[in-house]
Amino acid sequence: MSQIKIDIIIPTYKPDKSLFTLIDSLEAQTIPPTGIIIMNTEEKYINNLLFGTDFLKKHPKVRIKNIAKREFNHGRTRNEGAKRSDARVIVFMTQDAFPENDHLIEELIRPLTDKDVAVSYARQVASEDASPLEVFSRNFNYPDEDMIKGEEDKERLGIKTYFCSNVCAAYKKYVFDELGGFVNYTIFNEDMLFAAKAVRAGKKIAYASRARVIHSHDYSGRQQFKRNFDLGVSQADHPEVFEELGSENEGIRLVKGTAEYLLSIGKPLLIPRLVWQSFCKFRGYRLGKKYKKLSKKKILRCTMNPTYWRRYWDHSEIPENVYAGYGKSEKEG
Repeated sequence: MSQIKIDIIIPTYKPDKSLFTLIDSLEAQTIPPTGIIIMNTEEKYINNLLFGTDFLKKHPKVRIKNIAKREFNHGRTRNEGAKRSDARVIVFMTQDAFPENDHLIEELIRPLTDKDVAVSYARQVASEDASPLEVFSRNFNYPDEDMIKGEEDKERLGIKTYFCSNVCAAYKKYVFDELGGFVNYTIFNEDMLFAAKAVRAGKKIAYASRARVIHSHDYSGRQQFKRNFDLGVSQADHPEVFEELGSENEGIRLVKGTAEYLLSIGKPLLIPRLVWQSFCKFRGYRLGKKYKKLSKKKILRCTMNPTYWRRYWDHSEIPENVYAGYGKSEKEG
């Protein structure tokens, strides 16, 4: 696997100097990427970041593709990045996830040697300054044991069978192409929707616990509400995946486990915060599941992604060739 071509695809929006740290870390890996494709939303922001630097000369592996904010979508933007790669393995990452060490890519692609594995995703570790609630949440969703999941595990694992995260995940390119890539237009969960499609096609999803990225968010109750509203919307739009294997039991397990963890580390005063955030998550999720009954004004107050909804209501489809020639970067000529 160390000899195969690997491209990393990173959607960015308003990137800051931490992007330089991320690129340096990726290029210093024991198995470095062949190329790094940045799908950047709004050219002005990355131009401001790169102005006066020699970033593109220092990092010749990096290619930048700029798109307008109205063009971004979690599925389609990543699909467009994948189309720009001829690598055997494509790795999707987010701009706020950082390799914990220089073995990330090596460990991430290791499970792909199994002929049945289509996707391998990394473990997410909370940052040093993360709250105890976020630390437990990351450990709950990303334990320290590897796992390979398939159709036969649905009864045992439920919705976790399809769990996958594009915060850091590696895909066999030929399988990705054969299965049609991500859902082009979705507000959330493009990674799980692909995983479900892969499992149903007889493929497997691998969790590589030794491939570790530092990634966490200490969201406020309001942010949790909005994020889980969008989560509920994505589930409502894809009942063929999420009604078969409900996710609410996992949420209950997480709340109970977090409360026990807080007591065990002597932080009982954080339990009211846990209760409040859990209420916000549940309320947002339930409203998202019923979004078709809500007014436009209500939806815009609830969502993290107002641009998605404005396009949704306008029924404005992006032409197939809109990315060709739009906002060409210096690297693309």
